[in-house]
Amino acid sequence: MRWLGTLLLFLVVTLLLRSTALTALAARGVLIDVLAFATVVWALRYGDAWGTGFGFALGLAADLDAAHWLGRHALMLSLIGYIVGRGSRSLVRESPRTQAVLLLVATAAHQLWAGAFEYGGLAAWVPLLRRVIVSAVATGAAGAVVLYGIRRASGQPLFGHAALKSRPSA
Repeated sequence: MRWLGTLLLFLVVTLLLRSTALTALAARGVLIDVLAFATVVWALRYGDAWGTGFGFALGLAADLDAAHWLGRHALMLSLIGYIVGRGSRSLVRESPRTQAVLLLVATAAHQLWAGAFEYGGLAAWVPLLRRVIVSAVATGAAGAVVLYGIRRASGQPLFGHAALKSRPSA
């Protein structure tokens, strides 16, 4: 049951970061997609089933937090959690390059999906494309640095070996 507390804590901290600390950067045009970051980290750590569930729960909570369509974030974050978790079996999960690329692609997909709703479809593609590129690069770089710092501070691997079966223990 310890993993349930970790899950809830990670979910709440992610939502708080999104709605408090990172809004100042977003107001300046630099959006760090903490939802995609958290989903990628959780999927790398626990695999596809837990990544999908976490992405859905986080996305649903984010949808409830904001005043927009219910399920908008939940769908894309579920897909990201599944795809990253599925690929985590064969990836070198401790590599900062791998983490940066995963974060970059996941953020680009999430921002393209979310931005299409906010900008009224793909008609406003220039600001949408700018937002996707800036947020993907910022999240990929910042996320890889944060994960590297956590790994260095803890002195142990964050995600374990790819061949090991990853799932929360009771």
